[in-house]
Amino acid sequence: MESDWKTGGHLYMKATGIVRRIDDLGRIVIPKEIRRTLRIRESDPLEIFTDREGEIILKKYSPIGEMNTFARQYAESLCQVSGHVAVITDRDQIIAVSGGFKTILGKDLSRELEDKLEHRETLVASRNEKGFIPLIQEDMEEFCSEVISPIICEGDVIGAVILITANERVRMGEVERKLVQSASGFLGKQMDQ
Repeated sequence: MESDWKTGGHLYMKATGIVRRIDDLGRIVIPKEIRRTLRIRESDPLEIFTDREGEIILKKYSPIGEMNTFARQYAESLCQVSGHVAVITDRDQIIAVSGGFKTILGKDLSRELEDKLEHRETLVASRNEKGFIPLIQEDMEEFCSEVISPIICEGDVIGAVILITANERVRMGEVERKLVQSASGFLGKQMDQ
């Protein structure tokens, strides 16, 4: 009997037992359960890899993730300018953090944040206000105010720029809103090139 996990180089693959046929246009349907588990949405870009053994590997493509170093440097600059914790995400997870809360790096975004990004809304809120949303799936009790702006590239939402603070006396406002909107607009334009 074959093991559930196959090892090929540095990749680990789990057999699902699902078999699909390619249609006459060369398409294959990724089952809903797998799309849901891997958080693959309609119109998400997938990168295609092949190996010597003839395997085809599909990987979610994150254009902002390709600029990981740039995103990290941009978060550091944003943190220095604003005095707040700066966070940059792709559509699925936190890819850069500067100024604190380093434990959220690499964590999956909350469903509420994903929904907010889908609606392309910039959000300014404090914990005790309606509209305040968690950034990640686990609650972060430590921070109490947030500003979130989607990064849009070629008409698609590819991530977000976020400022957060744990200081209860600090209220995010119009200055922070304009700062994250400028940052998200700049990052979106960088990805267009």
